[in-house]
Amino acid sequence: MKMEDKGKKGKTFGLGSEPVVGSLAPAKKKEYRITNRLQEGQRPIYAVAFNFLDSRYLNVFVTVGGNRITVYQCLEGGVIAVLQSYVDEDKDEAFFAVSWACSDEGSPFIVAGGSKGIIRVIDAGRESIYRSFIGHGNAINEVRTQTLKPSLVISASRDESLRLWNTQTGICILIFAGAGGHRNEILSVDFHPSDIYRICSCGMDTTVKIWSIKDFWTYVEKSFTWTDLPSKFPTKFVQHPVYSASVHVNYVDCTRWLGDFILSKSVDDEIMLWEPKVKDEITGTGAVDVLQKYPIPECDIWFIKFSCDFHFNIATVGNRAGQIYVWELQSCPPILATKLSHPQSNSPIRQTATSFDGSTILSCTEDGTIWRWDDVSNSST
Repeated sequence: MKMEDKGKKGKTFGLGSEPVVGSLAPAKKKEYRITNRLQEGQRPIYAVAFNFLDSRYLNVFVTVGGNRITVYQCLEGGVIAVLQSYVDEDKDEAFFAVSWACSDEGSPFIVAGGSKGIIRVIDAGRESIYRSFIGHGNAINEVRTQTLKPSLVISASRDESLRLWNTQTGICILIFAGAGGHRNEILSVDFHPSDIYRICSCGMDTTVKIWSIKDFWTYVEKSFTWTDLPSKFPTKFVQHPVYSASVHVNYVDCTRWLGDFILSKSVDDEIMLWEPKVKDEITGTGAVDVLQKYPIPECDIWFIKFSCDFHFNIATVGNRAGQIYVWELQSCPPILATKLSHPQSNSPIRQTATSFDGSTILSCTEDGTIWRWDDVSNSST
């Protein structure tokens, strides 16, 4: 009850001016059309991701659902081709998260985790399991890749910790947990796009935290040259974030950097864009300046994640009614570029994937379906 009351009153931060709220009247600046739908199976598909790391594979995406990891390619005319499929030996595994990474030689890696707390690293170039990471004490809710150093990945877990891994060497470098850490499941995590040391995370404790690995960078470097067993690596605990704030009043299930600003989403029908104002890195205190709000009706259940194109021109997010909202990120006030809906798309959309240039939007749903939408704004069809 408390949370509801708090939400009704709204939150005041005493900084700057009132946040700018976007209008739900679509500007119809873009027009997308459904070009394909695939029924993958009966189990929910929790995650879908395009490969932004390698220009050879920009039209390749991966999904995870149940104990299955599937790689597809988006071809012309709405065609979706199945390239590879991996089935975990444990039939009770349920993957919740997936990300693309890269080996030193440039081979595409797929990194997936789920209910069993084990991270599978697949070398998609060689079509084989490359490594399995065991360390988390509970389910994995998200995996993200450091695009500036794409052999580094970070995982967010129900066990209240983040872990930084070197996919190349199999080493768990850092564990973010402890005194200043999250107090409940961590649902989302993201690397800063240009500051290699910064990470943000969020979860069920309603907080968004920013962590710095600057003081621990020697451990990262050491992980690349370590020749002993990975289990003998001196993994370091990072107990204190440099910033922590309760921007939302409920679970925070998705967070992404937008430059130095943060986009975050809770279960209250909106994405918020805000600026973290770090006052004291030692205590992690700071203020919040909410800049903009992007409404998403019927987005009041947790574990619905949004995605952006490579240049962060648009954010796409699904809702529990099977609709997709496409928001322009580079405009003030926010502009709803378009809203996508189809009579047969009525299952909750757990995640979207926006292609490199924003011309294709994928959604994966609770009923095991993948939907493909293509931008037809500039086409004559």
